[in-house]
Amino acid sequence: MGIPLRSWAASLDGTSTRWSRYREFAPATEVSSIVSLGWQGFAGWDRELRILPDGCADLVWDGRSLDVVITAGAPERRWLPGTARTLGLRLRRGGAGSLLGHGLSELPPGATRLTDLWGRRAGRAEELLAASKSFESRRSVLETLVAERLRSSHPDSRAIAAARDLGAPGAKPADVADDLGISERGLRRLLRHETGCGPKQLQRILRFQRFHRRLPALARGRTSLAIVAAELGYADQSHLGRECRRLSGSSPAALVRSWARQDVLAEKFQTAQPGTARIKPRDNPFRNR
Repeated sequence: MGIPLRSWAASLDGTSTRWSRYREFAPATEVSSIVSLGWQGFAGWDRELRILPDGCADLVWDGRSLDVVITAGAPERRWLPGTARTLGLRLRRGGAGSLLGHGLSELPPGATRLTDLWGRRAGRAEELLAASKSFESRRSVLETLVAERLRSSHPDSRAIAAARDLGAPGAKPADVADDLGISERGLRRLLRHETGCGPKQLQRILRFQRFHRRLPALARGRTSLAIVAAELGYADQSHLGRECRRLSGSSPAALVRSWARQDVLAEKFQTAQPGTARIKPRDNPFRNR
């Protein structure tokens, strides 16, 4: 599905502070070949959440329906009520098409109801999720659903390897295809089926993710946009700006300001609540999968 801008956010409403949170957890062993991680989120307040593209697909339960959500080129925006608690499994980049039984390039951007792809099996999972009263039981329903699917379908190891290798700085699609023993056209066809985008688009997304992980350092004045653009292999700062607007809907400077504002809100909250445990935002909250 993608990743939120950061693992927590705050909103000031008069004198009160409301929090949005996102946390990840390791998947069960029996599904770890296709699931890179699990996550749960709490909206905190009525809001439109921006999800940044990562080239992955997620199975997401939002309390109403079980969807497969993909972001392969533009940010996804999802409206969430303040009480919403979402649970998801992030499928390994390069393996989603095989598991789902549908090419991701054939699915529309955003959410597709899983019952449209898996029929009654997904419908039964929705019923169990709606009846579940705890995080542990909902997690078990999702992981059991994927484990059952894995008995009849298997992730394409070539596509997973290709998606991983294309994430290396300076990687060339021709070299990756050659290492896998397929043509560049074959690599493009394989990745479009498994990720919804071709090699070049996937590389743009992965490089943008590396920029995203630099936001804390940028917001705290430890580096500059010009330096980061050069280190990540963008032609110049303007090139970074164009890619950032395309993949996030905002300029690099706007993302940096947004990150910095949240740091200020957290500091204000902790100053006003001296007995509260100090929040320590991670410099690298979202690892490269």
